[in-house]
Amino acid sequence: QVQLVESGGGLVQPGGSLRLSCAASGSIFSINVMGWYRQAPGKQRELVAVITNGGSPNYADSVRGRFTISRDNAERTVFLQMNSLKPEDTAVYYCNARLRESKLTYEDSYWGQGTQVTVSS
Repeated sequence: QVQLVESGGGLVQPGGSLRLSCAASGSIFSINVMGWYRQAPGKQRELVAVITNGGSPNYADSVRGRFTISRDNAERTVFLQMNSLKPEDTAVYYCNARLRESKLTYEDSYWGQGTQVTVSS
């Protein structure tokens, strides 16, 4: 069974930084894209940043230049370094991975349980 476990959320003042981590574990044959999404109260879940297994990142316009996504393929972990945080970054952040559990299965999408990020003075 595949699990994605996030850590690193919390409360930070505007202009501050946080680093999120997400580790994938369980029956995993290969991982393709890993990424982060977020959902603020009353809003739809939105993409924050994704990164391919080759290391190519893609960012939402709202975070480009402030957030940096990276991954450690050997540890099956993806990171999100968030700098210059703003109150509008407040949301539950979800880790996502598109992976195959075995060479006999198709790629599927998996989600973590979410971690709260609150930016407030």
